[in-house]
Amino acid sequence: MDFKGIAAVVTGGASGLGEGAARRLATEGARVTLFDLNQERGESVAKDIGGVFAKVNVADPESVKAGFETARTAHGHERVLVNCAGIGWVEKTARRASSGDIVMHRLDKFQHVINVNLIGSFNCAAISAGGMLDIKPGASGRGVIINTASVAAQDGQIGQAAYSASKGGIYGMTLPMARDLAREGIRVNTILPGFFETPIYEQMPPEVKVNLAANLQFPRRFGSPAEYADLVAFMVSNDYINAECVRLDAGARMPPK
Repeated sequence: MDFKGIAAVVTGGASGLGEGAARRLATEGARVTLFDLNQERGESVAKDIGGVFAKVNVADPESVKAGFETARTAHGHERVLVNCAGIGWVEKTARRASSGDIVMHRLDKFQHVINVNLIGSFNCAAISAGGMLDIKPGASGRGVIINTASVAAQDGQIGQAAYSASKGGIYGMTLPMARDLAREGIRVNTILPGFFETPIYEQMPPEVKVNLAANLQFPRRFGSPAEYADLVAFMVSNDYINAECVRLDAGARMPPK
């Protein structure tokens, strides 16, 4: 698929992997709309890349609907959706507190992570696919949906039950979603990032990041949003990659903790 002049939507586009993807798509000539809750940062990035910002909570269906209306009013129906919006959470399934009391994982927190990461990604993908059905197919079909899971979908660590479940759901829906949309000329792929220089990891002490990087094969460093964006660009431009879940992790295999 040729980037130039196409409309694209990137969720979580105000920072981290989403910002990297948005900047790369814009550089290639796409007209990009950013979905994010961080309005100040989102508007700044959108202005910088000549795009549009929409304040969207991906866990709120009405907010998502309004975001797509904003995007399509500005740029027409999107041919590319990149789902990057998500949150992390660490809490053990059950544990014994220092007081001796048994503490179980808070169900509302588990549900919130699923709502944002999994249901939010699915809803954005479904709405985007619905919009793509109104686009006249070209030589490259109607569009491309790229979801973002995590290596935690396969190698979840201690305390990552909720996060891994949400990302595992994204991993699991890739093939059936691609099959659902194949006859309509819409491709679906998923990226499973490892450790990347994003706001979550930037807040960690340097020694923690060094210890995490020790789990990598090569190169033993955190990835950059630009490297994530390289894979996004490849998945958009190469019409033959479909229904794939690709780890982007420098060969990492996560230990229990």
